[in-house]
Amino acid sequence: MLGYLENILLQDDIEKIWELHCDLMAQYGFDRLIYGFMPFTSTPGHEDPADAFVLSNHDPEYLKEFIKGNLFIHAPMVRWTTRNVGACSWSWVQERKRKGLLTPGELKVLELNQRYDVKAGVSIAFSDSSRRAKGGIGLCAERGLSQEEVDELWERHGRELIVLNSILHLRISTMPVMTARRALTDRQRQVLEWVADGKTTADIATIMGLTNATVEKHLRLAREALDVETTAQAVVKATLQKQLFSNRIPTSWNLLKED
Repeated sequence: MLGYLENILLQDDIEKIWELHCDLMAQYGFDRLIYGFMPFTSTPGHEDPADAFVLSNHDPEYLKEFIKGNLFIHAPMVRWTTRNVGACSWSWVQERKRKGLLTPGELKVLELNQRYDVKAGVSIAFSDSSRRAKGGIGLCAERGLSQEEVDELWERHGRELIVLNSILHLRISTMPVMTARRALTDRQRQVLEWVADGKTTADIATIMGLTNATVEKHLRLAREALDVETTAQAVVKATLQKQLFSNRIPTSWNLLKED
């Protein structure tokens, strides 16, 4: 366990961090995971999937329908995760189904899950320091385990599983990540960093050896890339996404990013 924690903290590659975590969770009986992190949300409850960062080791065909087909927007546990903090057994979904409380979209997600044997598990919604950020992970149990067996497993190991998954989230959330939106160019990052330092357009033009018009062009393109209306919003969003003042460029390893 100590070796795992050291590796997670020392690794600088999200793909390797994810691989290590998937291997560890499989030892607990959770062999399929899906992690989502939204470093910036403008309106709570109306999150844009294009601002999300998603990792998973589920079957590629399942992910094609669940993510590329946008079914995840209707997934009951995804919705629970965006609105809560803590852990929730997937028995919560079955209880809502028995009471007839699921929407047609949610029932479609359950039908997909049945086809791919995604039947039992637990979801964790993380507590983030920023009110604009939200992260969560779904732990799907290996085939053959019932939800009752998963709940018993959680009784024994739930506390350590919450800690281990929280450490994963804390590590990834401090790293630059690529959402489905296009990344800022080096020039766009540079001008936003100077804006964050309090420099005017004229100041930035002088510092970077550009014309005012060129600086304004880079600021406009940065706003478009981040899908915001003002430069102030662009600075906030890019900062929360760890695109500014970072020694590393954002990784492109993201399931929601266009191929």
